[in-house]
Amino acid sequence: MSHKQQRIHKLQEKTLVEISCFKQEEGVNEYQVMIHVILPSLTYKEQLDAVLDTYYALLENELKGAVAVFKRYFLSDAANQADWLAAQVPESTTCACSIVEQPPLDGSKIAMWVYLQSEMQSGSLENGLFEVSHGSYRHLWGGTACNRAANSEYQTRLLLNDYILQLIARGGHLADNCIRTWFFVQNIDVNYAGVVKARNEVFVTQGLTPQTHYIASTGISGRHADAGVFVQMDTYAVLGLRREQIHYLYARDYLNPTYEYGVSFERGTYVDYGDRRQVFISGTASIDRNGDIVYPGDIRRQTERMWQNVEALLGEAEMSFEDVGQMLVYLRDGADYVTVREMFDQRFPEIPKVILLAPVCRPGWLIEMECMGTKAQKNMLYPDF
Repeated sequence: MSHKQQRIHKLQEKTLVEISCFKQEEGVNEYQVMIHVILPSLTYKEQLDAVLDTYYALLENELKGAVAVFKRYFLSDAANQADWLAAQVPESTTCACSIVEQPPLDGSKIAMWVYLQSEMQSGSLENGLFEVSHGSYRHLWGGTACNRAANSEYQTRLLLNDYILQLIARGGHLADNCIRTWFFVQNIDVNYAGVVKARNEVFVTQGLTPQTHYIASTGISGRHADAGVFVQMDTYAVLGLRREQIHYLYARDYLNPTYEYGVSFERGTYVDYGDRRQVFISGTASIDRNGDIVYPGDIRRQTERMWQNVEALLGEAEMSFEDVGQMLVYLRDGADYVTVREMFDQRFPEIPKVILLAPVCRPGWLIEMECMGTKAQKNMLYPDF
């Protein structure tokens, strides 16, 4: 028998832990974990130690037997914090690890999201990719890919071309196997246009067009420790899927196709396995079916419209917020944090989440969110996860 998402909140001396568990009596279990620091007055080193101590304790207890497949550290000042983090986290060589400057808006210097699974075989590959496998599938996670080309367009082009070659070397293809990407853009109001141009042009060469499909994605403000890095990229692909296992979400009554305003990503994607359905909702804001920003300047109403859009996308996958395991919430203006925090705590008190200072790609959008979810199913057409 399969179980719905189970959720755990633990308030400790220095940290708050939020855990969402998708458990099966047989097969792979999934865990989404957020670790927050609750004493912002601590130094960065003390906050980092608190996060890592909490994480290692979880591995010995609530998460015993699970293996991290992807981590993301959210920092308030990457230039002064990233090197210290890399030195303190030796296991980053055995897990896809993303490090990005997106300050947690609770006032802390660091927060951590980690996605773990049980029953998986894992190992690192070259160029920052990390592979976890189970049964018929090989899951490829990548974190913090970057380069120092001249501008955001060239950096994005190199990132995508290198990633395409990595997939080909493993028998994959961008159009057939990549499920999810994240692009973190320094000074997004200036540099996002270069990201869009490069992505659009590279995608055409890979058979990704308005007539075929794109890839679920988030393009959001985020900074690397190196000021010369304008774009960094995280990725997720699955080898061993049949094409009919991947489905794209549109919610056309609420949202317009992204290509109508010149960008190339899917609103959401879900993947069917024999024992579960996984959904990946892209960065979603307060937008309508015409591509217009809804409720300019009103953070409350933009938040509510954003929820409606996400709910519609989930519903198209025959899922709901009850199936969601984690949320990332991005704000353009930190002054909106208290309002948004109260709204999320009231509606989604148990879903692991982190609220970050990270302007969205269009200035009029005050808020954006993304999420991942899993729902139990039995589909005899495909192997289990």
